[in-house]
Amino acid sequence: MLTEQHKEIAGKIWEIANRLRGPYRPPQYRLVMLPMIVLRRLDCVLEPTKDAVVKEHKRLIAAGTSEKAIPKLLTKIVDPDRKQPLYNVSPFTFAKLLGDSENIAPNLVSYINGFSATAHRIFEKFKFGEQIEKLDASNRLFNIVKAMADIDLHPGKIDNIQMGYVFEHLVMRFNEQANEEAGDHFTPREVIRLMTSLIYTGEEDVYKPGVYKEIYDPTCGTGGMLSVSEEAILRGNGSANLALFGQEYNDESWAICCSDMLIKDEETDHIVLGDTLGDGKTGDGFADRQFHYMLANPPFGVEWKDQQKVVGKEHAELGFSGRFGAGLPAINDGSLLFLQHMISKMHAAPDQGGEGSKIAIIFNGSPLFSGDAASGPSNIRRWIIENDWLDAIVAMPDQLFYNTGIFTYIWLVTNRKAPERRGKVQLIDGTRFFRKMKKSLNNKRNEISDAPGDDQIAELTRLYGNNKDGETAVVTVDGQPEERIVSRIFHNHEFGFLKVTVERPLRLNFEATPDRIALLDDQSAFASLSVSKKRKDEAAAAREEAEGREEQQVIREIVASLEGKGRYMDRDAFEADLDRAAKRFGRKVPGPLKKAIFAALGERDPQAEICRDSKGRPEPDSELRDTENIPLPAYPDLPDAFARAINEPQNAAQRGARLPLFFGPDSPNDDLVATMRGVIEDYIRAEVLLHVPDAWVDYSKTKVGYEIPMNRHFYVYKPPRPLAEIETEITKLEGEIADMLQGLVA
Repeated sequence: MLTEQHKEIAGKIWEIANRLRGPYRPPQYRLVMLPMIVLRRLDCVLEPTKDAVVKEHKRLIAAGTSEKAIPKLLTKIVDPDRKQPLYNVSPFTFAKLLGDSENIAPNLVSYINGFSATAHRIFEKFKFGEQIEKLDASNRLFNIVKAMADIDLHPGKIDNIQMGYVFEHLVMRFNEQANEEAGDHFTPREVIRLMTSLIYTGEEDVYKPGVYKEIYDPTCGTGGMLSVSEEAILRGNGSANLALFGQEYNDESWAICCSDMLIKDEETDHIVLGDTLGDGKTGDGFADRQFHYMLANPPFGVEWKDQQKVVGKEHAELGFSGRFGAGLPAINDGSLLFLQHMISKMHAAPDQGGEGSKIAIIFNGSPLFSGDAASGPSNIRRWIIENDWLDAIVAMPDQLFYNTGIFTYIWLVTNRKAPERRGKVQLIDGTRFFRKMKKSLNNKRNEISDAPGDDQIAELTRLYGNNKDGETAVVTVDGQPEERIVSRIFHNHEFGFLKVTVERPLRLNFEATPDRIALLDDQSAFASLSVSKKRKDEAAAAREEAEGREEQQVIREIVASLEGKGRYMDRDAFEADLDRAAKRFGRKVPGPLKKAIFAALGERDPQAEICRDSKGRPEPDSELRDTENIPLPAYPDLPDAFARAINEPQNAAQRGARLPLFFGPDSPNDDLVATMRGVIEDYIRAEVLLHVPDAWVDYSKTKVGYEIPMNRHFYVYKPPRPLAEIETEITKLEGEIADMLQGLVA
């Protein structure tokens, strides 16, 4: 978190930003201040060697040195150990810019143009040149540069992690009055620290001397997760070799992230600008590459219409050979697409000869339970859980983020579970592990503490590491300390269920009353008789419509002739009389019209006989149709034929299936029904037939669903207060009100 020193720096920068008022509205301050902060930070880094670099550059040019060799040679002047080119060959620094106030705009442009290629591209993405012209025209440029020159942003004064806090604080303030929120750019740093603490728990390899690991964030924003991850590992293993990779679609965030990487001498080519999912112009910047650790806070509750064409095509054409074979979520929330994307980048599991990978990703509540059985989200959950990749989910407090007050969740996903965690998922209720902030920041009113004596990050990490079912902790509930269960462990199959469709027979009575006969006009098959399809020949159309109206009248008369028959309780008996009546009129009622008559003259009646099809089978009543969710028992043994099928080379992606049903949409359910029929029948017999004996299951509609009901598993029932206590309280309140009214009357 921000120290007092860094709060002071952020405060000074905000004061400088306020000088932009007039030419800029507060939400636009960022257009100037963010690139200006980056420029000043680079200026502080390069100033000590600036004169030497300019001198050497002149010498190299005079000597005719190859342009390709110059960047490496100049970088060695800045720092002999530096690998990434970073230098500036212009004669300017912030201090020198102030020496020529009349020409500060062209000199500042010249200064920016003097940077090495990557740094120069950063300012191009900021589009800072446009702002220099505007600042100069409004007579603000000199004063802004002068004020920034007084702030020391050298990494020795404020390191990259703390600089991230400053950026976070400033962006939040720049946007607090705009539609765009700070949460679009930053994940609160204590949340990132919790994520990194969780993801590296139990990871012994990462702390081996000299180990090489690659860390990836597909929605890296300004690089906070990458920086904090690097810091966490190096704190425990200073000799670790870490490579950071990220992708970001927002130019401004990419520029901030790249500047941070550049200052740290990290590979800036590893930070790709573009849409991770694919928008038709850009796509996955690391196709066919795997990573050891992946962290992300993707947009949640955000539509993915801009990516729908690319993602849908990949899903349809590549299936599990691409990233999205398991399914597609609803169009209004694409967060599960990012998790599928990250899973596609896991190293092969240890039992397949690989190193395996581990993922930490932040979601809202939607991916836990959204979608019906066999829907895209449910199929994605099934694919993850049956493959035994879901390790744990940690529920975090609400009001942690700047742009939303909702509850959020950290999912931990890995294909290298420890033996004691295999086949299980740990759920941790961390919703009460927080402390109130002294001052809220937009929607952020809570924070997860890491203070000595109240280290909630360490406590949540300990709960995860302990991996105990039923572990408790003392938390605050309604202002009072209370011991609650905060850790639960479930077998994978306990999140699954079979959704079966329960049908009941259609029972109708029939009666040829005037009111029911009038309903024929509402039936499309009957109404269409008087509508001609001959659009071009008006005379022919008129004749056809007249014939149709005549036919309608005959049908009404046929039906009306049954009026004296009273109420039929059996459709077959009504149909037989209808056919006889039609024959008397010299007509035969065709099937579509007969259905229209049944619909108009029929009414549901539980006392009527069951309506049956031509094969004598009961017809289902759509209004009485219901579904039952049957909890999955322990995973069954797979049928031999299905087991052989998933071991075929072309079905390699299906080998994690624990139910005899292929992953992905629209899979045939014959094997599933055959395997689970006994389970379904036992449930229906015990839970349904006792209440509705004529019900049956339509097995063709049986589906598999998976959901993770976090709230249900940690729900604690509190009985209502005794009625006598409530009555006493009401009586007391009534007395107080009476006394108050008495005082008013007096």
